[in-house]
Formats: sequence, C-alpha cells, structure tokens
Amino acid sequence: MDDNGREAATAASERVPCRRGSKIALAPLEVDDAEVLQRWRSDPVAAHEIGVWPRSLSWLRERVERDLDDSDRDDFLVLLPDGTPIGCTALIDQDLADGTAELVMLLAPEHRGQGHGTDALDTMVDLAFGELPLHRLQAVTHTENTAALKVLAKSGFVREGVRRSACLHRGRRHDVAVLSLLRPEWETLWRPRTWDL
Repeated sequence: MDDNGREAATAASERVPCRRGSKIALAPLEVDDAEVLQRWRSDPVAAHEIGVWPRSLSWLRERVERDLDDSDRDDFLVLLPDGTPIGCTALIDQDLADGTAELVMLLAPEHRGQGHGTDALDTMVDLAFGELPLHRLQAVTHTENTAALKVLAKSGFVREGVRRSACLHRGRRHDVAVLSLLRPEWETLWRPRTWDL
C-alpha cells in the first residue's frame, strides 16, 4: 500500500460506522475519500464492467462534494472491521414518493470475490427497506459482468430485462442488464437482517 492508501486507511479507521454487515461496515463517504475512489476507478475491470473511467483528482473531489449535497442519494465507504476501506456503495436517484432508488457499488480489485460485495449489498438493501420507505431497488450492470450478476442474484435481485446496446466502451456496444428487488421479495428472504448480526 502506498502513502496515499495508508493515509486513506488511517482516516477511514477513525470513522464511526453507521451500519454493519457480517464482515463489513459502512461509513458515510467524505470528500477526502476522493483519492482512494480515484484509485479504484482506475481499475480496468471496473472501467469495463461498470462503466467508470479515471478522472482527475480535482474533478472527482468536486463530484464527491456535489454528490454529498444531493438529497436524493446516500453514499458510503465500505470498510473492513479494522477500518480498511475496500469499496464504496450508494443509493442514488432516490424517489421517496414512488419508493424507488438505484443501488451502485464499486469494490477495490484486491477485495473482490471474498463475499464482501454480497455483505455490503445486503447491508444496503436492509437500509433501503428496513429504514427508508422504499419499495423497489434497481441495479444495472453489463450483461457480461457475471460476478456482479451472481452477487445481485444471491441477494435476491431478479433480472427484469436487458437494455440492448446501451453502453459504449472501447469502441464496442454492450448490453446492460436491469435487475430489481421489491420490498415484498426482501421480506421473504431467508437471511438474518444486518441489524440482527
């Protein structure tokens, strides 16, 4: 880990989590997290599978600051028990009148495939349906992003359809899968709620 990574981990370890899963915790995202976000967004797998690309640190810092002022979204840093930041997640485009929101997530490359994504997703779903008046959560990813599709299915999301040729990346068009989870479906899931862990 470089000096920037150590500083981000130290700052994150001083945070008081607002939510806990079985293996992770969530803390509100802060503007100073832009450096670690920039490193994760520079990962070519993330660029391909979720459609992000590297931007300047100043651009990302301004974007985080703007997003933190947006009342239609809630952004969190995903932390290990020791406070190490391993990703970020958010509920975006929240419409409390209709009871809808979209869930997004990005994990650091070295922390994928270890169950942290499922744990963070379940924690966010429990927040959306257990604390907020939401009825429908949506998630969108490339149809080729098998890891994300597997995590979403494990957390109860149902594939609704495909937006054909909806994303351009590296000169090639990609289909995008649309998945959702409804409150009644969440209520029937046979798993402990994160507040019971």
